[in-house]
Amino acid sequence: MLQKLEAGNHAQPFRGPFTITRVHPGNILENETMDTAFGPLAIIDHAVMKKGLTIKMHEHINDEIVSYISSGIMHHRDSAGFEAPIARGKLMMMNAGASFWHEEKVTEGEVEMLQIFIRPYDTDLSPEIQFHDKPVDNRDWYVMVGPEGSGAPLYVRQNVYILDSHPKAGEELEIPTYTGLTPFLYVMNGEITVQDLTIGKREAITDVVNPLPPLIANEDTIIVLFFIDRNAPMSLNGTISGLKN
Repeated sequence: MLQKLEAGNHAQPFRGPFTITRVHPGNILENETMDTAFGPLAIIDHAVMKKGLTIKMHEHINDEIVSYISSGIMHHRDSAGFEAPIARGKLMMMNAGASFWHEEKVTEGEVEMLQIFIRPYDTDLSPEIQFHDKPVDNRDWYVMVGPEGSGAPLYVRQNVYILDSHPKAGEELEIPTYTGLTPFLYVMNGEITVQDLTIGKREAITDVVNPLPPLIANEDTIIVLFFIDRNAPMSLNGTISGLKN
């Protein structure tokens, strides 16, 4: 059965120059549990960062963090010595492990982005940083992230895949399947229809039993699609990914 996560369910822990809409993906299941993660997919922070914002150097432990930008440029600096502008089409994966520090700065315009927090399979792994340049407006699915050894351009230390697509208004798109993994489809911008459900910006859909049926884009849309091993072993000691609600 299709289940939808409404945009009105999300909290906003920060508002102002740095506004975060915090998506707890497990809320889509409407279970009475203390943990609001969807397996190891812990949190999706849908953020808007204003010009002039600096988020000073801060530490993450045991978080696997994907940065996905839809507009603007975010300047990244970290404890591994990397400095890089991150913009639409440039992905960043921080595998924080035992300890990783980073800083974010916006010097021009406004940034809209997702920071996706995944729980790794174990604690205190080695810290890593990865970057990948992907197509900017791919209308079919593009595999961005996968487990180590999967061949995906960025690896996550967990049994999780992350794809994106940018369908245009009126286009129909089949949704792939990964054996043994559960889909979680998030609309970053735009609007789609799946069967009789309309899913808009900051909303999501899943089916924990069956594959998701095809979608129709009601307008130009940015979609991020997850496939998750909900029974995977995982660390609950992450700075952000370890939060349970």
